[in-house]
Amino acid sequence: MEAIIITIDGPAGSGKSTTAKIVAELLGYIYVDSGAMYRAVTLATIRNKCETIQQIVHLLNSLHIELKMSPFGQRTFLNGEDISEEIREPIITAKVSFISSIKEVRTAMVDLQRKIGAQSSIVMDGRDIGTVVFPHAQLKIYMNASIQERAKRRLNQMKSKYSESTSDISEITEQLTHRDYADSHREIDPLKAAEDAIMLDTTVMTIQEQCEFIVKKAKQLIYNE
Repeated sequence: MEAIIITIDGPAGSGKSTTAKIVAELLGYIYVDSGAMYRAVTLATIRNKCETIQQIVHLLNSLHIELKMSPFGQRTFLNGEDISEEIREPIITAKVSFISSIKEVRTAMVDLQRKIGAQSSIVMDGRDIGTVVFPHAQLKIYMNASIQERAKRRLNQMKSKYSESTSDISEITEQLTHRDYADSHREIDPLKAAEDAIMLDTTVMTIQEQCEFIVKKAKQLIYNE
């Protein structure tokens, strides 16, 4: 059977990662978090104190990034080290958009993502998966939500992971607005919906409703159910 690729793109806080994980499980596919790859590169640049793009590009040759499934979900490894928790730290979130805008970084990560997609049926979420990485994917979803709702979700997420977090809703809103602008205006592979993507506004939707919508579309478009 032909490998099936479902792409879920959208801005931060739209719910794409959580939804993608569940959709993959429901369909029996592999979930791939493309953002984790860029976060891994970002962590490596911080650890190696890279100060110029040239240093970052040079560093790429020494990085081996792997995504592995575990009983606790997908884990991210950098040169054999599990960095799944560390790449979610605020300092990584603050820098990942810039690292992702570097042409050589994107080229390396897109190559890696395509290799993964060639191995089995997958659900991959990100910001350019349906437009650049897999333009011929069988099903493309573009998720979005109001900035207020996305900020609320991100704040709740941070509080659940970091009980000592002092961030407030206005600060998170400002961060997301900046991230949206940076992602959608970068010169290389900007965030945008593919022309053939199905638009899904998740502002007032539950995770269950989002997953049911995408699984239904998958069965309709891919399996003619």
